[in-house]
Amino acid sequence: MPGLLVLMGSGETSPTMVEIHRAAARSLRAGARAVLLDTPYAFQENRADISARACRYFAHSVGLDVEVGAAITGADWVFAGPGSPTYALERWAESGVAGDLRARIRARTGVTVLASAAACTAGLATVPVYEIYKVGAEPHWREGVDLLEPLGLQAVLIPHFDNAEGGTHDTRYCYLGERRLSRMERELPPGTAVLGLDEHTALFIDLGDESVRVAGRGALTVRRMGSCTVLAAGTRTSLAELRRLAEGGTDLPIPPEPEPEAAPAEVTLEESIRSCEELFEAAADRPDLVAAAQAVLDLEAEMVKWAADTEEDSGGVEQARELMRLLIARLGELASTASRRSLGLPVLVEPLLELRAELRGKGCYDLADALREAMARGGIAVEDTPEGPRWTASS
Repeated sequence: MPGLLVLMGSGETSPTMVEIHRAAARSLRAGARAVLLDTPYAFQENRADISARACRYFAHSVGLDVEVGAAITGADWVFAGPGSPTYALERWAESGVAGDLRARIRARTGVTVLASAAACTAGLATVPVYEIYKVGAEPHWREGVDLLEPLGLQAVLIPHFDNAEGGTHDTRYCYLGERRLSRMERELPPGTAVLGLDEHTALFIDLGDESVRVAGRGALTVRRMGSCTVLAAGTRTSLAELRRLAEGGTDLPIPPEPEPEAAPAEVTLEESIRSCEELFEAAADRPDLVAAAQAVLDLEAEMVKWAADTEEDSGGVEQARELMRLLIARLGELASTASRRSLGLPVLVEPLLELRAELRGKGCYDLADALREAMARGGIAVEDTPEGPRWTASS
């Protein structure tokens, strides 16, 4: 089977990367053996839940039945994703998995997919992001697995390259920011390049014909001290050209090729949250409870869609759930305002009851109860009867 190395900047089990995973799995034989390495997040208490969500994602969205934590020797497809790069490095060194991963690339067989924390380990050095960003350790490198060395690339790989979660402070470059990355670059061996992968973006390296492709929402940045080249999504080139850029080539960026058959890029959960909130606010200003309730339903649908996301950039599903609770409370306030203005309560209350019924039908009982309580605060009492919900308005 032809070999393929896929490196992802983030979003590895999100809707944004489904088509990328499908493209990587397309060359697999029927009944291919697929292994998910849970090592990067194995220290987390919710390890089993993360694995279960990832397995559901690959089964339902990609069509792969995945084994968790199994030996990777002879596996057709291997995946590792979010967690701690340094935790993964230490365990892979002890268990021999690091050597097995390098052997796959040297042999140029099998599909190997590394994302986020795991992608961080792919170069000759690794960013210890937990230790630097979360614990406050001095910026430093740790030795990497260096899957790029057999491909003739002397480089480090930095995912989350365009991260913007910091808002008022610089969290680009896997939360390092420019100041720390510039300092760390000076500590790399001479001639080492930085390969920066944006979030929801993938680098495909075909180990057979040595073709290279950038896919997804962002870009691959090839950075050397004092210069960089940006390869936008859609760029197709060769491993030889990527080596040349990593060695300091200074030609103009390679223009991306059009991909007319590609599906439109999926929006991120953060973008969906913002859109639903804006739609709700616009409906509340009119006021239009039907449209406001629909915005809440749209937000709930996005939560379901992103439920398998194991990394949850920018707060993820939990952030969406918090916003949904806030919007539900606002719906109660809108009902109260409508009651005082005598704007025709049946027209305003029925959409709220339909929203509550839909939430209950999907098993979101906590959110349905929150909506009932919000309506009660707005002067609308809801009673569940065998014939269905019945509501009354306080005078």
